[in-house]
Amino acid sequence: MRDRDEGRTASTAAPGGGRKRLGVLEALRIAWAQLTSMRTALLLLFLLALAAIPGSLVPQRPTAPLKVRDFAAQNPELAVWYDRLGLFDVYGSPWFAAVYLLLFVSLIGCIVPRIAVYAKAVRARPPATPRRLDRLPEWVRGPLAGRRPSEVLDAAEEHLRRRRWRVRRDDDSVSAERGYVREAGNLVFHLSLVVVLVGLAWTSLFGFRGTAVVVVGSGFTNTLTQYDELTAGGAFDPADLEPFTLSLDDFAVEFETGSVQRGAARSFDATVTVRTSAGETQQHLTVNEPLEIGGTEVHLLGHGYAPIVTVRDANGDVAYSGPVVFLPQDGNFTSSGVIKVPDARPYRMAFEGLFLPTGTVDTAGPRSLFPDALVPELVLNAWYGEPVAASGAPENVYTLDTTGLTQYTVDGAPVAMRLSPGDTYDLPGPGGSITFEGYKRWAKIQVSRTPGTWVTLGAVALAVTGLSVSLFVRPRRLWLRVAGGTVVAAGLDKADGRTGLDEDVAELLAAAGVDADDGPDPPPDDGPDPPPDDGPDPPPRET
Repeated sequence: MRDRDEGRTASTAAPGGGRKRLGVLEALRIAWAQLTSMRTALLLLFLLALAAIPGSLVPQRPTAPLKVRDFAAQNPELAVWYDRLGLFDVYGSPWFAAVYLLLFVSLIGCIVPRIAVYAKAVRARPPATPRRLDRLPEWVRGPLAGRRPSEVLDAAEEHLRRRRWRVRRDDDSVSAERGYVREAGNLVFHLSLVVVLVGLAWTSLFGFRGTAVVVVGSGFTNTLTQYDELTAGGAFDPADLEPFTLSLDDFAVEFETGSVQRGAARSFDATVTVRTSAGETQQHLTVNEPLEIGGTEVHLLGHGYAPIVTVRDANGDVAYSGPVVFLPQDGNFTSSGVIKVPDARPYRMAFEGLFLPTGTVDTAGPRSLFPDALVPELVLNAWYGEPVAASGAPENVYTLDTTGLTQYTVDGAPVAMRLSPGDTYDLPGPGGSITFEGYKRWAKIQVSRTPGTWVTLGAVALAVTGLSVSLFVRPRRLWLRVAGGTVVAAGLDKADGRTGLDEDVAELLAAAGVDADDGPDPPPDDGPDPPPDDGPDPPPRET
């Protein structure tokens, strides 16, 4: 690094001792060299991991818009800055995309030159035999014992080739090496990281993920209007949605009733009917066992209860009748929900409260004691107000905006009703009534398409394979030389912490037909050895 920096400084020095301004091409070359260094790639990888942290700590608008709205309501000033910084949509923000693309470019710019260097090193001959083999970490020698040098070298060469070493034969020596595949594994690992990024980008651009709540007895059609939430890539085309319809026929849940882990879910089983252009089939949808319809997957995410109510307005007309989805708030499925009746007359009506599968009311308030519907109850407050014209603006069905509404009261106290299945409550004042007919279960499904998944998974498998090769393959060199009446064999490991080098050296000498002994003293030192290689070494392994 120092020589390179000094050279760069000299290249920008003016003849009079000052510094001249860098040209555009020179500045771009320096910037490219910095961007494509392994150090920069590691730094960008760290920054990408760091940038992803807010995505798990801050609610994200594409996946949890209701939580984002609640956060903004509770922290209005902070939410403004979060919105400006893109923290509510981290993975779609410009700064996250910039880090992602820079990492992609850096890895490619770092790997491609290494591939060229590696290809050149693989084509080169094994290194020449050093003059002083006795200076290497492992070496043995033995007497020639009247054998011809060519016989010894032939035997050594045959032994090495039989064990698939790359061999170089000279007049008085044999040199061999193996383990070049170690660097290949290292390159495969880094290339796989690039392919992983490609797979993730492919899924991000062309994939989608949407969720919908389906009540037992109703269905879902794979169109945009049927989704409760939908996140899609920039290149997603709604026309590419797989045409199918799914009906939820039944949903069975079993909970633990014993004293150990009481209330824990033991099984979920949704019976669905899938209709496609190919026909109609009935299938079972369970957790971690998605349905695959064309290139689309349907997952089971969650479940809950939908109390069935009938609401009559002050005129005695049925203003609403059917199930209403309530969302679970705890492990015992104490569920909250809102019943909106905008068509009631002369006043619109609304109800807000809790569904309790196994209900009780104590000092802790209304709550459920068990997740299964053993003693179902519905606890509600009621509101009324002047009818309003439909604006067409989207509205959250799980929350109640009481603007323009007045709460029903009895003797000045808000109405609080507690209903069991079959109960009817007649409302005071303007009138009306509500009947708790029973309940149904609902299931939350996720419909998604991730076209780049197979690319990502394949790249991860290749990365693991390449990493394993780079960790376990031993890059090693062996030499054998006949000089005078002595045969010397030696070896060198190119990776630290390897074992077995002494065995390989001893086997080479034995295969040449030479018995190891102390032999004559090594010749006097006549200066440094020449470089042990007449061709380029494999590029050093970088991590």
